[in-house]
Amino acid sequence: MNTRDTIVAISTPLGRGGLGVVRLSGADSCKIAQRLLRFAHHEPEWKAWSCELAVLLDDAGAPVDQVVVSFFREPRSYTAEDVVEIACHGSPVVLQLCLERAVALGARLAEPGEFTLRAYINGRIDLPQAEAVRELIDATTLYQARVAAQQMEGSVSRRIRPLKERLLELISLLEAGIDFAEDDISVANAEQILGRLTPIEEGLSALLATFAAGKLVFAGFTLAIAGRPNVGKSSLFNRLLQQERAIVTDIPGTTRDTVSESTSLNGIPVKLVDTAGIREGSDLVERLGIERTHQAVADADLTLLVFDLSAEATADDRALREKLAERKPLLVGNKSDLPRRFEGEAGLLQVSAVTGAGIAELQEAILRRLTATGLAAPESGAITSIRHEGLLKESVAALENARRAVGFGLPHEMLLLDLYATLRPIDAVTGATTADDILNRIFSTFCIGK
Repeated sequence: MNTRDTIVAISTPLGRGGLGVVRLSGADSCKIAQRLLRFAHHEPEWKAWSCELAVLLDDAGAPVDQVVVSFFREPRSYTAEDVVEIACHGSPVVLQLCLERAVALGARLAEPGEFTLRAYINGRIDLPQAEAVRELIDATTLYQARVAAQQMEGSVSRRIRPLKERLLELISLLEAGIDFAEDDISVANAEQILGRLTPIEEGLSALLATFAAGKLVFAGFTLAIAGRPNVGKSSLFNRLLQQERAIVTDIPGTTRDTVSESTSLNGIPVKLVDTAGIREGSDLVERLGIERTHQAVADADLTLLVFDLSAEATADDRALREKLAERKPLLVGNKSDLPRRFEGEAGLLQVSAVTGAGIAELQEAILRRLTATGLAAPESGAITSIRHEGLLKESVAALENARRAVGFGLPHEMLLLDLYATLRPIDAVTGATTADDILNRIFSTFCIGK
């Protein structure tokens, strides 16, 4: 991939629409656009951050479409290069013609993610911000978009940067002590070194801890609803889904197979699974449904075990509670709007699928259980990337080795090996020393034209 070429791509989704945008980036963007288009003036002004009307020409010089041309001069553009965006009418034929003509005039078709890659290479954004661009494009909920927008503004980088600075200061101090040992330059003692290591370790560990909540933002989770027949599982399923998806009747055993649907919980993607009531099935079909219930519970990230508060506890309730104990389900008492007759189970979250009472508290309890500490706010700079989590784990492990090295009184040359081992994963997060294979793996997942 030659990053000095002028590249071109269609930056809007495929298909027909009101508008479609063809984007050029590189030193020859204006030159190519000038030959591709006919402007109202003989010579376009190419005034930065401005728009002009023009006419798109075919290879014979005949007009095809009236377009709006936007120009962004380097370095104050998305890629930190000269960028020209041509807004055509959203006809696939017109957009393809514009693309082919730009290539014929000297541009190269952009690779997936190459515009954002150039922004990174040219220092416009760092690697976490570049990855956030992809997450913003892929966002399916407003909460996901907010988190990605915070990361695009550098929320993760701002948390890492001071920790990296502290680490570099310690490395520089120890390197100086080694280089100038013969000149009697004082070097930090063990207590001072540990004092410098502690805030770095605490900061990285705190950032790493945000992944429990951060991964839910984009990965989501699966929530299974289980219980004996007729406790209101399907009604609770519909209430959480906010639509009548599952059939609800007073007849026990109405749900004979798992029913799943995707929704969001406080902006977090969730796959809800309504299961067949667990009991000794009276026929083959019901027994097969119960088998699928057990499989759904095993596959779920969290299970809601539902009891009927309006009925007395049964042997089936107790047996089911014991059978699912290893899965640590969240215990829910449904039908709180009716007189309570259920006793013998402490700590039930009381809800009413009919009236909606207790549903908000149930949703909060679900998120607390899954994240241990609750959902991180977008402003906190929670990490959402598995790649970042793995690298930060490496850094924390290397810091623990460094702490042990200080405790054992090892020479500073040996301690520096652990400190550099701490630095390398941090650099890989921010992109300072990232290998080409990591870059290719990240940017190959982008869409063409971004």
